[in-house]
Amino acid sequence: MRVAVVGAGPAGLLVGSALAGRGHQVVAVERDAGPPRQGVWARRGVMQFHHAHGFRPQVGQVLQEEWPAAFAAWMALGAEPITFDVPGVGPVHGGHRSRRDTFERALRTTADGVADLSIRQGHVDGVVASGGRVRGIVVDGHSLEADLVVDASGRSGRAADEVRAPASAGGACGMAYVDRQYRLRDGAGPGPMSNPLAWQADLDGYQAVVFLHERGHFSVVLVRPTADAALKGLRSAAAFDAACAAIPGLAEWTDPGRARPVTQVLPGGALYNVYRGQRGIGGGSGLPGLVSVGDAVATTTPTFGRGLAMAFLQVQRLLALLDAEADPAMVGEPFDAWCEDTMLPWVCDHIRIDGDQVRRWQGGDVDLTRRLPSDLILSAAQVDPRIAEASTGYLGMVDLPSCLDPVEPLARAVYESGWRPPRSPGPTRQDLVDLIGAAAGGG
Repeated sequence: MRVAVVGAGPAGLLVGSALAGRGHQVVAVERDAGPPRQGVWARRGVMQFHHAHGFRPQVGQVLQEEWPAAFAAWMALGAEPITFDVPGVGPVHGGHRSRRDTFERALRTTADGVADLSIRQGHVDGVVASGGRVRGIVVDGHSLEADLVVDASGRSGRAADEVRAPASAGGACGMAYVDRQYRLRDGAGPGPMSNPLAWQADLDGYQAVVFLHERGHFSVVLVRPTADAALKGLRSAAAFDAACAAIPGLAEWTDPGRARPVTQVLPGGALYNVYRGQRGIGGGSGLPGLVSVGDAVATTTPTFGRGLAMAFLQVQRLLALLDAEADPAMVGEPFDAWCEDTMLPWVCDHIRIDGDQVRRWQGGDVDLTRRLPSDLILSAAQVDPRIAEASTGYLGMVDLPSCLDPVEPLARAVYESGWRPPRSPGPTRQDLVDLIGAAAGGG
């Protein structure tokens, strides 16, 4: 089978290498030339490349099963396994600490040695179809024939727009963020952690998160409502530094004696939660032989670190369908059905969480007239431990968000009693505005 993959990011390289390993002829088309031998890999066109990432257990598990050489290369570049103890359960694998740069370098360099997989630099202009099925793609004005086209171009990819229905759920979630990468100084230990994966502070009108990466690298993320124009000033280094120094916990992480910044402040822009299925224009059946995966199907905000796990689970399911079906034109509909059952609920979960978080940041109270969003259900476990006992499957993405439905009434009772999640210590939103103003004025 001839396969054309649009995009050589994590999802594209995983599906491309796995299909090449099954004996198929695969060409992945990517505009980026790949990592340079020395210096920073800019990875233009992938806004989130240098921003904070979480790597849930599913990422390593799928990679070990489908592409063990790439997993070994990732470990050799310094990725660190996360293990933590759960009372009554014992040691639990929590994923890996790594920067996105480190992860993609491992995949891209390993891909160079995969037989039957080639990476072609270029721009995909569109999909070629005839006789009711895909026939290939157009790359820089030239046709590339294929029996199967896998669109792994990401949320903003446009290669399949002429034959694919637009997103059916979600959009901009009302949040924006800035972040910056740091590295611990020699001999310095990490700062405080909220859990084995991250440190988080929920403050008055905004949020601060630290993601610990490999070999002492970590990212600091400040999240705000997109509509709060006064907090856009956090993009300046002086304002970002002032905010970090004023937030307890974060000040420990970014203390110049503990760590040094290794990037500029990186504006991330607006965040999205979007679901786009395999349907064709007008909502009918998709083009046989064309399948979209990864962020081209489901995009979620990075606060729970679900994006790469969702992408790799999609690839794993697509490979299983292709293994069982000789005609690649037949896998689109069952894959679409699986995504609607398994991926769409996570996007909808994020839509509810993020939309309600923005509303509360802007002064709203807990809304008891509708189902509580999942983050508020989890927070109520501070009062009712029965909620925590039921949340393991949700937190590990082993069970869908609906697994929290049985304990939602318990959480509702907690909030009806008047309890509210305590805010983390730190500057109020107005304090932060004042800090930004002082930094801008040099005060």
